[in-house]
Amino acid sequence: MSRRRPARQAPLSELAALAAEHGLRPIGGRPRLGEYMRQLWERRAFLWTMASSRTYGKNQNNYLGQVWAVLSPLTLAVVYFVVFNYLIPRATDGVENYPGFLTVGVFIFSAMAATITSGSTAITSNMQLVRALHFPRAILPVSVALAEAIALMPALGVMLVIVLITEQAISWSWLLLPVAVLMFFLFSAGVAMIAARLVVAARDLRNLIPVAIRLLRYVSGVFFLIGATPVPGTLQAVMEYQPVALYLTLVRSSVLTEFTPQLDQWLMGAGWAVGAAVIGFIVFWQAEDRYGRD
Repeated sequence: MSRRRPARQAPLSELAALAAEHGLRPIGGRPRLGEYMRQLWERRAFLWTMASSRTYGKNQNNYLGQVWAVLSPLTLAVVYFVVFNYLIPRATDGVENYPGFLTVGVFIFSAMAATITSGSTAITSNMQLVRALHFPRAILPVSVALAEAIALMPALGVMLVIVLITEQAISWSWLLLPVAVLMFFLFSAGVAMIAARLVVAARDLRNLIPVAIRLLRYVSGVFFLIGATPVPGTLQAVMEYQPVALYLTLVRSSVLTEFTPQLDQWLMGAGWAVGAAVIGFIVFWQAEDRYGRD
């Protein structure tokens, strides 16, 4: 009695070609970039819900609730004003309206730092969601950036009131403020996506991000005018045109009359924003099929 020979199994290459022919792809696989962007756009309602819920929930357990979205940066601004205006008075060199200068620096830098810090752990802190549901993972760091943008809106109102009290003038350059805010959030979101991928690959890196943020706080002109510092010209140029300091300058030139908007600064700010957003998105997308597997 002859034995039946086992059926020949098709090589993996043939199976892969057959799956591709019928539009099948591995579960959790990485879609093409265009398809990934389309999926992200289709889930924009989910993105908005996550961002608004995050904004609302951040201060919900406090007695004053959402008022802390304004009180937190305002308190920092008051503390830094006392320290740098009275204890370290040289910090005010070259600045006429130091209260307005400092308020802009603290409010904008705080929003940028929160976006990058929280965005860096957007995947690792939502691992159960990543493993349970299928959606473009870029929604997580982008929702963090959007949440911080929403939280910044009332703070911007307070910032403008302080500028009005100290400046007593409204200029046409105020129209540039939304453009500057949009650019620095595009930049922050791009950096957050890069940081999120790096933290997934090496969890210990999340401990270094606060250190980097602290360093940026002291070299980006949050408290002082970089142009008034006694540093060599080349180093001073690097400090002024690195993106964090540049966005502080753009916002200040929008709302403070002592700073004039410069075309080269706006063009460079746009370049930093678009470059960070595009590179950050692509870098994050390249590891889409690996999120949640570690």
